[in-house]
Amino acid sequence: MLRLNQLILRTDVSGMPLEWIHFQTAVKLYYTDQVAYTCGTPILKIHGGINAKTGRQSRIELNSIIATFGSKHKLYDYYVPPLNNPTLFRRDDQICLYCGERFLERDLSRDHVHPLVKGGRDVWTNVVTACKHCNSRKGGRTPEQAHMPLLAIPFQPNFAEYVYLQGRHILADQMEFLSAHFPRDSILRERSQ
Repeated sequence: MLRLNQLILRTDVSGMPLEWIHFQTAVKLYYTDQVAYTCGTPILKIHGGINAKTGRQSRIELNSIIATFGSKHKLYDYYVPPLNNPTLFRRDDQICLYCGERFLERDLSRDHVHPLVKGGRDVWTNVVTACKHCNSRKGGRTPEQAHMPLLAIPFQPNFAEYVYLQGRHILADQMEFLSAHFPRDSILRERSQ
């Protein structure tokens, strides 16, 4: 059994990853009969009160992955994950995509490959992680104009990749489950092994 802050991966009934939840939320889902099935390994046993009629104590064993009723397949077809720096930095493994060095999050910034001042957009496919020095050096120019070639092509994560990027302390069975939903050519697949 693991610590209380271990997050549980919630999926829809078809097995599509939805989000990370705390054990308290999982208990509520069990209590309201919204859990269709469980996967993964048992990670926590919750003991409740004593039933006045039966004299038995309630218990719920929480697994690392739970599937809840309902499906949101249409969501996956059109979903664009929200762009934020912590997730962007995780997508790029905290590596500046200009100099190739790994940095702490506080030393990183979001760079627009095609600069905003030249009509670029603030979207996943136009942003990369850059150290503050490289971002300042590149300025309002394209990588070609600044003679600073990109080390990787920016991409928009799919739903499962985004859930992975949001996770912390991902268990092996959760990672295996998530990576099965990554595109075959996903660079995140390499990191998950």
